[in-house]
Amino acid sequence: MEISVTSLSFSIAFTALITCLWKVLNWVWLKPRRLEKLLRQQGFSGNSYKLLHGDTKEMFVITKQAKTRPINSLSHDIASQVVPFHHHIIKNYGKKSIIWEGTTPTINITDPKLIKDIMLNPEIFQKPKRNPLALLVVNGMVRYEGAQWFKVRKIANPAFHLEKLKDMLPKFYLSCNEMIEKWKASISNKEYGELDVYPDITALTSDVISRAAFGSSYEEGRKIFQLLNEQINLLTQVLPFFHIPGWRFLPFKANRKLKSNHNEIRELIIGIIKKREEALMIGKANNDDLLGLLVESNHSEIEEHGNKQNGMSLEEVIEECKLFYFAGQKTTQSLIVWAMVSLCMHPNWQKHAREEVFEVFGSKVPRFDELNHLKEVNKILHETLRLYPPANLLTRTTIKESKLGELTIPHGVQLSIPIILVHHDEDNWGADAKEFNPDRFSHGVSQASKNDQVSFFPFGWGPRICIGQNFALLEAKLALAMILQNFSFQLSPTYVHAPTRNLTLKPQYGAQIILSKI
Repeated sequence: MEISVTSLSFSIAFTALITCLWKVLNWVWLKPRRLEKLLRQQGFSGNSYKLLHGDTKEMFVITKQAKTRPINSLSHDIASQVVPFHHHIIKNYGKKSIIWEGTTPTINITDPKLIKDIMLNPEIFQKPKRNPLALLVVNGMVRYEGAQWFKVRKIANPAFHLEKLKDMLPKFYLSCNEMIEKWKASISNKEYGELDVYPDITALTSDVISRAAFGSSYEEGRKIFQLLNEQINLLTQVLPFFHIPGWRFLPFKANRKLKSNHNEIRELIIGIIKKREEALMIGKANNDDLLGLLVESNHSEIEEHGNKQNGMSLEEVIEECKLFYFAGQKTTQSLIVWAMVSLCMHPNWQKHAREEVFEVFGSKVPRFDELNHLKEVNKILHETLRLYPPANLLTRTTIKESKLGELTIPHGVQLSIPIILVHHDEDNWGADAKEFNPDRFSHGVSQASKNDQVSFFPFGWGPRICIGQNFALLEAKLALAMILQNFSFQLSPTYVHAPTRNLTLKPQYGAQIILSKI
């Protein structure tokens, strides 16, 4: 009997070991090789799969080299600097190419027709599951799928209606004016002065989102922003190791700090939310900021259906507050700084824009309705978004084998949409694709490119287009108009043109600009 039990235990252990070894073998070798064969049969090419790490070693080296190699001239041809490995692979293997992120093959999709199909079918082509460490930085609507996404989007929508944004314009103006006065003081009695405008634009956009999101609690909002900024820097440090199983559980300093910051941010936001909910219960709701509007909309949704399940949970509200900060601040920060740099490179467009601003506003405070009359400024902002999109890459995955045009996408394959490469593609934009030409948007976004597919999508596209698009454009338009009202500007000789990707697009060495008072 003992022998029989021992034999059975040994048999179970041996079977478990063989099963485990088979799963590991399938994960690190058999599945990647099978997927590679299927993709190559459909015309995709790229480096051969390398055991476990795929392309990550080469990707790390090429990305590191790009950060030490500024663009020699003041050129808008920046893709090799911003998405160096994607640029390298597509240059060597063509648009239908594969990148290996560890054991996962990622195919590049640059055909606007296929991009349109992906964007129109978010239930099929979903956001890939992220490493839990990344979710400590940003989660919320941008990561949700299915019913959860639909619920949160529906509740958040009212906060971003144009009429609500109109009420927030005084908050935008207050932050912009503080920056303008600071710049004037820095020049003092001189006719002009040199300044790295990037830190001030960062402070401006964080101030705007703090005031717009949290209103009277915006000082607490500033603290949240500082912590989130630290989270982004920490995340950048650990990104190269995400493909290594169990990495997030190791007690490295960056891992520990990501978790402690997450808990601190959560406690700060809970405190603000509870104050708002208490004010709502006694009829003293403050609904002139994003959090107030979100709490009010959530409360209405619960009352209408008489069920808390129809509303957002506390965790969901927390994640949306973090998302307000991350997306609202980073996107607009990138747009304003690259618009200023572009107008320095193209003084004729700066002149046209300033003439329009004075024609519409004079020296008065810009009003909401008047901002819609800034046609030249609007074209400049769209061309800036085309050449310098804040988000450079979108990634999608499928939950099962799926059709995409003539392609069959096996389960387990990721899709990468390199926005910046699509925005710079001569097939979509003509021979001047890498040149600054705002006039291409003279007849609107839909007629700007050579085709009627999805060639311009700095905020995404389709049903999941960024909910804060109007917020970002309104803030950027106001800020640029006020800067043009008060200063003329040119690049300093010390400026180094080195756009770099740090979740969003930023100037690696700052934006040194010579400001002259008007």
